[in-house]
Amino acid sequence: MDSAQHSTAASVFDALGVEYERAFAGSAAHHASLELLLERLTPGSRVLDVGSGTGRPAAQTLAEAGHEVLGVDVSPVMVDIASRQVPRAEFRCADVRDLPLEDESFDAVCVYFSLLQLSRAEQTDVLDLTARVLRPGGHLAVATVPLDVEGVSGTFMDQPVQVTSFGEEAFTALVAAAGFTVLERESILFTPDHPAAVPEPHLFLLARRT
Repeated sequence: MDSAQHSTAASVFDALGVEYERAFAGSAAHHASLELLLERLTPGSRVLDVGSGTGRPAAQTLAEAGHEVLGVDVSPVMVDIASRQVPRAEFRCADVRDLPLEDESFDAVCVYFSLLQLSRAEQTDVLDLTARVLRPGGHLAVATVPLDVEGVSGTFMDQPVQVTSFGEEAFTALVAAAGFTVLERESILFTPDHPAAVPEPHLFLLARRT
């Protein structure tokens, strides 16, 4: 992520803070995705949460189940909130690609809606990173807004954003190309609990490192 994109993503989520959590707390599909992941983890698994936000629901759910969680987010406000809300997990304010993460050092990686302000090449890089840091047979839980758009300017919860994504089939293929076998796939239409929100498609994938 270049410095301009880093600053933009950080500023958007600094401004949203806990408002983002409130808007998306009602997503049953998100919680179901976490439950599918939990079913496949052995006790005390090490999990990387990319774009950890406020720490809820992902980091909290995983930490309360007894797993060791490292959350990474570019927003210092989100990292501060997450550290207070989920004290059992560790959180760092950084671009995950800048961290010295060891190869095959995690049992699972979560990437929930944290790719949308990256270019397509950068999204590919992050998915490749998840495969690199996962142990053989490790799991990836990933979610996105599956739209075929690139560099589109818009407004998200009253914040100006620039969004890039892939259509559902293209994104699923991208995950497979990074070295994963897709085990579970769910597509829904979700309306965030926010006055400015509109219905948006959500795609949840659970995959295993091949």
